[in-house]
Amino acid sequence: MIGRESFVTAVKQRGLTLDTRMFNEVVSVDASTELAAARNADLVLFCVKTTNTEATARALVPFLAPGCTVLSLQNGVENADQISAITGRQTISAVVYLAAAVPAPGTVKHTGRGDLIIGPDGSRVAEIANLFRDAGVGCVVSSRIQDQLWEKLICNSALNAISALCQITYGEAGDDKAVWEVVGKVIAEALAVARAAGVSPTNMDDVDTANTTVRKLTRQIAAAYSSTAQDLRRKKRTEIDALNGFIARRGRELGVPTPVNQTLWALVRAAEPRTDTVT
Repeated sequence: MIGRESFVTAVKQRGLTLDTRMFNEVVSVDASTELAAARNADLVLFCVKTTNTEATARALVPFLAPGCTVLSLQNGVENADQISAITGRQTISAVVYLAAAVPAPGTVKHTGRGDLIIGPDGSRVAEIANLFRDAGVGCVVSSRIQDQLWEKLICNSALNAISALCQITYGEAGDDKAVWEVVGKVIAEALAVARAAGVSPTNMDDVDTANTTVRKLTRQIAAAYSSTAQDLRRKKRTEIDALNGFIARRGRELGVPTPVNQTLWALVRAAEPRTDTVT
């Protein structure tokens, strides 16, 4: 495990605390603040925020074995291609459905779901899926991984910014009629962009089906706050550029209007710490 100094120090001193819905356990793991710890690894789980994808991939290059596989467990739809282009290593996309938070260094609090979709199908993907299954983590292999990534993107775009700006849970967003009117507009815009891009997000054949899919997610992880909400609360930069910002950017490129996504992106960016220039 590679992480920030405070997290690594806590793990070294006390172990990694996993406070899940099924169990509460402290496990012993090797932890380091140095990317060199990934040297000669056969498989690297790439879990950084999308804002750090490029820099982390470049920094990892000297330590990656020639046959290493990188598994991107990130929000957004562009990470795997970006990592592969930088590292020259096979990079596999994963859709992560997990509600969790880090309430203290060395502690992970799990509040909902905990399953993966990886792909596209292939022998190496099947091997990795079996590793997760053997560890008790649900993992499905999909031949439509890009469509799966877009489904998650639309879910995130519909809910994360609103959860962040209002500091409400997914469940509260799903139960509020006025909020859901905004959610519906975000979904409609994002689905129009997907169609224009030639993508058919899974479980989102039309706007009504997409609304049903997103509402189902709010019930599955009702008690959780979005990662965007957690980032704003901690006064950290968010991944909004890869969510509503991506939808707005692709919309401009494809000639699809996305005023609600653009507005949510701008508002979250304005709420972030003033350490970066908004472009």
